[in-house]
Amino acid sequence: MAVTVENRVTSGTFSLDGGTWDVDNNVWIVGNDEECVIIDSPHDAAAIVDQVRGRKVLAILMTHAHNDHIGAAREVADAVGAPIHLHPEDMILWKQVYPDVQPDKFLSDGEEFAVGGATLKAIHTPGHSPGSTCFYLESEGTVFTGDTLFNGGPGATGRSFSDYPTILSSIRERLLTLPADTVVRTGHGDNTTIGAERETLSQLA
Repeated sequence: MAVTVENRVTSGTFSLDGGTWDVDNNVWIVGNDEECVIIDSPHDAAAIVDQVRGRKVLAILMTHAHNDHIGAAREVADAVGAPIHLHPEDMILWKQVYPDVQPDKFLSDGEEFAVGGATLKAIHTPGHSPGSTCFYLESEGTVFTGDTLFNGGPGATGRSFSDYPTILSSIRERLLTLPADTVVRTGHGDNTTIGAERETLSQLA
């Protein structure tokens, strides 16, 4: 049985550096009829659990620890009995949301997660945050980029713990090397492709 990719959009707020903004977030669920992994857990735990539809959740993979991506993570983890994985360099952000509890496991660059006969590979892409991580599903020709790469270019770097030169290097060295037809599934907004974003990035300094 082939692995499938499902999308659920949840709505809420993103808060950092004293500001708060309304946002819509993409939740990605990768798996088959028996098992799945969840990529990011924003805002609405009940909606995410509903999308799981009773399947065994092997892992909750966090692209980064801004509050709009992890706000429902502990509630989802408790509901489905799955471990939360986060890159350790994002603990400074995680602690703003969960000061008294740790993620269950720390992600490492190149780490692989098997689900439904397919494999997701973690790619550390700092810049939007220190621990930002993308997940490459080579068998399906897709990569989940969180807020590192959007339809239209790099994620934001104007707030604490982010850096524009670093995100450009991450995208160019870690993501744009993927096949041009790779579908980019983002943390907010519409999908794009690696080929399209090569064109976008070629126009940036």
